[in-house]
Amino acid sequence: MPALMPMLMDAETSRLTGSHDDGALDEGRIHAWYDSRRQQDDRLDLAVVDLATGSVVGEAVLNGWDPGNESCSFRICLVPGTYGSGLGTEATRLTVGYGFEKLGLHRISLEVYAFNPRARRAYEKAGFVAEGVLRDALLWEGERVDATVMSILAPEWFQHGGRPAATGHTAG
Repeated sequence: MPALMPMLMDAETSRLTGSHDDGALDEGRIHAWYDSRRQQDDRLDLAVVDLATGSVVGEAVLNGWDPGNESCSFRICLVPGTYGSGLGTEATRLTVGYGFEKLGLHRISLEVYAFNPRARRAYEKAGFVAEGVLRDALLWEGERVDATVMSILAPEWFQHGGRPAATGHTAG
């Protein structure tokens, strides 16, 4: 919990994720929310850990599980100061791989805002493909911002294992 507080309280993180602050963020309420994740059976909330330091540097989440369609959504958020290190891409690959290889999902999707090209690139590196644009999906400080819908399908994952530039790679 203490490791994630900088992420949860950061104005730039809020902007990149489109999280409007309702003024109710406090450590007690956040701790209770994270503690309640154990009771959720329609999502998987994971900590992102930097193996070099052992530090928690973010979270990766599979949520919105739709068992009838074998699909869910994905989101990831990192603590400020850890961007650009490759941790987000690797955590995305590990989480998505788990979704396909262990949970038997067929489709994992996400949305990324137009003002977050760094995240979009990380998703593309992990094999996500743009499907379309949700025009004016977010109103942020008076500006309307588009969101790109992206997804990855199980057959794509098993072809490239989250590394679409690689050829002949099979996840395992």
